[in-house]
Amino acid sequence: MKTRKSLIAAVAGAGVLSLALATLPLAQADPTGPPTYRKLAGGGSDTTQSLMNALAEIVVDNGEKVLGSYDAIGTPTITTKDPAANAKCKDITRPNGSTAGRDALQRSLAANDGCFQWARSSSSRGSYTSAISMAWVPFATDALTFAVRADGDVPRELTKAQLVAIFKCEVPSIQPALVQVGSGTRNSWLDYVGIPRDFQPSQYPCLVPQKDGGTFPGNLPQEHDGRELKKNQVMPYSAAVYQAQLYGTAPDRRGRAVLGVVDGIVPTIINTSFSGVRQVFNIIPTSKATDTSSLEYKVFVGKDSLICKAKPQINLQGFGDLVDPSKCGDTSSRS
Repeated sequence: MKTRKSLIAAVAGAGVLSLALATLPLAQADPTGPPTYRKLAGGGSDTTQSLMNALAEIVVDNGEKVLGSYDAIGTPTITTKDPAANAKCKDITRPNGSTAGRDALQRSLAANDGCFQWARSSSSRGSYTSAISMAWVPFATDALTFAVRADGDVPRELTKAQLVAIFKCEVPSIQPALVQVGSGTRNSWLDYVGIPRDFQPSQYPCLVPQKDGGTFPGNLPQEHDGRELKKNQVMPYSAAVYQAQLYGTAPDRRGRAVLGVVDGIVPTIINTSFSGVRQVFNIIPTSKATDTSSLEYKVFVGKDSLICKAKPQINLQGFGDLVDPSKCGDTSSRS
């Protein structure tokens, strides 16, 4: 018999932790203090923003909160450091998605302006390389599945082969709703269905908005936002985020969306046979990942890091432990 473990439970029963999850406060968006400006500022992935917001409230060094986690959506700009001390970090374009967070960190490192020290990413590094090396540090597990409208026309149970056909534009009656460009969920889902991350609009026009040369009606949805999902559409969705939205520890943007089942396996269960299991990451400069005296090392690196020791909070935010817990905080994936 395969070992099955709830997305929101590491060692306890899902029912017990579901109740606990329901009583947790909503994770604070954009740090408000104290202190308002944190030593380690980061943005990026929508998938892990509520999780990292929650961790930012409990990860402390010498009694001080050190993580500043900025949401993927909100005001157009953010200020990550005290402008009286560092004017360069005032009114920066808010990074929306894993790619934007990664790129904002890389630009900050290149400029040596101190505005960003880390970034959230729900997708792996892939083939990305950069002028200044960065490390993708895994710390939790998600289950990436699909969502459809509860009152829609798309079946709630599909095989992976059917999902591949839908997203390769081979099922005209079903409209795939690939999420916004730059999203880590977008990249992870493209990997999952076997489509290159840098595909051309002519290859899969149903995934591209009409204004950009494709056939998708309107704008692509924000990841994990089912409020505009149409009855004939199917979109990728994080089961962990759905759980957090359901129990009130993340903003509820489900609308009428319900999670689908892939190959008969319920997506809120992690086991080795579920095809959508993925790691989520924080990105930090490699120079800090190898500096045992750095604050980044203390917070992110190794199974004894402050992040990896926060497993109860990670689980209560809907995410699971890594399949191999010893890999928490690993820094071997570098650009």
